[in-house]
Amino acid sequence: MKSLVVYYSRSGNTKFVAEEIVAELGADIEEIVDLKSRGGKLGWLSASRDGSGNRPTSIAETKRNPKDYDLILVGTPVWAWSPSSAARTYFAKNDLSGKNVALFFTLDNNPRGVVEKTKKLIPNSNLIGDIVLIKPQIDKEKTKKEIYDWCIGLRSKV
Repeated sequence: MKSLVVYYSRSGNTKFVAEEIVAELGADIEEIVDLKSRGGKLGWLSASRDGSGNRPTSIAETKRNPKDYDLILVGTPVWAWSPSSAARTYFAKNDLSGKNVALFFTLDNNPRGVVEKTKKLIPNSNLIGDIVLIKPQIDKEKTKKEIYDWCIGLRSKV
């Protein structure tokens, strides 16, 4: 099974999870680069505003083509109960129709509907799993165990 982990990370939480998934699955990895500055308090505020407004953003061109993979795993932080603008833009630029897709989310509190909102962005894909990880770097060993278990389940579905 050829897998691709695609992720956007503002603070490093989603990157941590993406790298753990890559280690478990032996997958290729692609970072989504937001061309809008999201650092500091102003970046956090614009991220929240853009998330709640379902706004896309400009992202750097990606190098890997998801059509070349059996499984695409997409990770995003949750902004105002929505996927990040960078992930939203990635979905708009890449047709995942007919592809096996799994989603992973990182956040500090209640995900309140983010999975359902994100599913709507990939309506013709075969969603085989999702995982929501709250404050994943607080207890890294616990998070690694959750990721390991999740990856075992994904392998059985592809």
